[in-house]
Amino acid sequence: MLTNRIIPCLDVDKGRVVKGTKFKNIQDVSDPVELAKIYSEAGADELVFYDITASNEERDIFINIVEKTAYEVYIPFTIGGGIRTIDDFNKVLRAGADKVSVNSAAVRNPDIIKEAALKFGSQCVVLSIDAKKVGDNWHVFINGGRIDTGLDAVQWAIQGEKSGAGELVLNSIDADGIKQGYDIELNRIISEKVNIPIIASGGAGKKEDFLKVFKEGKVDAALAASVFHFGEIDIIDLKEYLNNNGIHMRINGGLNGG
Repeated sequence: MLTNRIIPCLDVDKGRVVKGTKFKNIQDVSDPVELAKIYSEAGADELVFYDITASNEERDIFINIVEKTAYEVYIPFTIGGGIRTIDDFNKVLRAGADKVSVNSAAVRNPDIIKEAALKFGSQCVVLSIDAKKVGDNWHVFINGGRIDTGLDAVQWAIQGEKSGAGELVLNSIDADGIKQGYDIELNRIISEKVNIPIIASGGAGKKEDFLKVFKEGKVDAALAASVFHFGEIDIIDLKEYLNNNGIHMRINGGLNGG
C-alpha cells in the first residue's frame, strides 16, 4: 500500500528561509541548508524549496543552495521559483534536486511542462498552482501571488496533467500562513479530476488539519511551513497521529499503524 507524505516547505528569499501570511508580512526563519538537514533527520518524507522572489525579480535560481542541500540531505527534494527554461530544469536536476516545480513559467509557456516531461520524465515535473477564490471559482495567480491570470485553477490542473506533470502542488493563497486549515474543497475537487498525486499546501495549524485534508481533501501529501519552522508540530508525532487515524505514514523507513 502506498504511504502518504509529509513535506516541509522552505520559502527562500535572498538565501534565507522566510515565512509570511497570504504571501505578505515576510519574516526571517533560518538558513535553508541547516533547516533542510534538521527536517531530513526529523522524519520528513520530502522537502520543497521555493525561491519566492526569483520569478518576480526575473533572476536565476539559487543553484548553490541546491548543491549544498543535495550533499547534506538524504530525502528527495523539489526546487521551484525562477524556473523559466528547459536549461533551468537541467541545471537544477544536475545540481542534485529530485524534482523541479514550475508555476509562473508554465502559465506563460504551457509547453515547458510537456518538454520537461519528455526530456526528464514526468516524475521530475511538478506543477505548482497558487490559487485564490475569486467569486465562485479559483483563479491561478503567478509571480508570488501578485498577478491574477484569470485562469481557472481546476481546468489548469487538468491541463497540467495532460501536458505531462507528474504531481500537483495546490497552494491556497486564502489559507496561506493563517493556520485555519487547508482549503478542503479546492483539493477535493481537483483530486477527483486528476489521476496524479496532489500535494495540499497552505493553512496547516494543527494535527487535525492534516487529517482532514488527507481524508476529505483526498490528497496524497500535505505540505506545511510555519507549524514545522516554529516547532508547533513535531513531524514524527504528526505521523503517528495520522497512522492511528487511518492515514498510512512511513516512520523510520517502515510503514506503521492502520
